[in-house]
Amino acid sequence: MDEPIKTDVVIIGAGPIGLFAVFELGLLDMKAHLVDILDKVGGQCAELYPEKPIYDIPGIPFTSAQGLVDALKEQIKPFNPQYHLGEMVETVTKVGDNLFRVKTDQGKEFESKVVVIAAGGGSFQPKRPPIPGIEPYENKSVFYAVRKIEAFRGQRVLIIGGGDSALDWTLNLAPIAGHLTLLHRRSEFRASPDSVNKMMALFNEGKIDLVFGQATSLAGDGGQIRKAVVKTTDGSVFEIACDAILPFFGLTMKLGPVADWGFELKNNELIPVDTAAFETSTLGIFAIGDINWYPGKLKLILSGFHEAALMAQKAYHYVYPEKRLVFQYTTSSTSLQKKLGVAPAKVA
Repeated sequence: MDEPIKTDVVIIGAGPIGLFAVFELGLLDMKAHLVDILDKVGGQCAELYPEKPIYDIPGIPFTSAQGLVDALKEQIKPFNPQYHLGEMVETVTKVGDNLFRVKTDQGKEFESKVVVIAAGGGSFQPKRPPIPGIEPYENKSVFYAVRKIEAFRGQRVLIIGGGDSALDWTLNLAPIAGHLTLLHRRSEFRASPDSVNKMMALFNEGKIDLVFGQATSLAGDGGQIRKAVVKTTDGSVFEIACDAILPFFGLTMKLGPVADWGFELKNNELIPVDTAAFETSTLGIFAIGDINWYPGKLKLILSGFHEAALMAQKAYHYVYPEKRLVFQYTTSSTSLQKKLGVAPAKVA
C-alpha cells in the first residue's frame, strides 16, 4: 500500500470557499490538499451555473460564477494547492493526538493535522437514469463518471445524455473507444454549441453513431453489460451492443459520507459549529460555507470567506502548536507580500 500523503490540512470541497481557505491557510504557512468529487475545480459555481451573475462580492460590482472561481484559482497560485479531483472522501478517522487519516473512494489516503469540510450542500451524486435493472451493472460496466480514460480503450461505449458532460466525454472517448454511440432522447442538446458542432462533425465523418431515443432495458450477466434495448423517437425498437455505458443525467446534492462521521447534524443536513473558529464537535475538524450551521448563519459566499479566515487562525495552533501566531495585514506586512509574490522591489 502506498504511503499516505502527509500535509498540514485536507480541504474537502474545491468550491469558492475551499479555494479561499487555501489563501488564508497559505498566509500562515499551512499547506493544503483539496479533494472534490467533481472532475473540475469550482464546486456548484463551475458545475451548475458557471455563467450565473454574482453581485455581492465586496469590491467586485459584477462577476460570473466561473469568473469568481478563475480569480480565486489565480489568487492562490503562490501557495501551490494540490487538487485531487473526481474523488469522494469516504472516511475521516482520528489516528492520534492532532492527526487525522482521510481516505477517498479511489483508495487514496492522507494524513493531516487539520481537516476542513467545505463541501457546500454536500457531495454531488449522479442521477440514476430511469432504466429498469441498471443497478447490478453499476460500477462494473455502467459508470457515472470517467475515472481513467484508458479503461475504455477499444471498448464499445454507449454514452447517454445531451448535456455538457455527455458531449465532452463523447469528444474525449471517440479516439479511444473501439466504437462509440451517443444516445439522447431528442435532437436538441443542452451542451455548448461548439461541443455540439464537433460531435456532429464526428457523426458526419462516420466516427461515432448518434441515436435519438431512450434506453428501455439492459442485458448482460455478472455485472457485464452486453447490449441496451432502445426505443427511438419514431417508435422503432432496436439493440445497441456495448461493453460500457456512461449515463449523464445530471447531478443531485446529498450530504453523502459526511453524515456518518459522527457529527450531530442540524436538520440531518448541516454541521453545527462554533462561531469563534467554525470548528465542529471534533477538535481539529472545521466546517465552513453552506455545509455548516450556527445561529444567524447566512448562506452567502462572503460569509464563507469570513469563516475561512477565522478557521485558519485556529488551525494554525494545531499545525504549529509551539509557535506564537502574530496577526499581520497583507497591506503592510512585507513577509506576507513576499509569500504572495507582490513584495515591493528594494530601492538601490
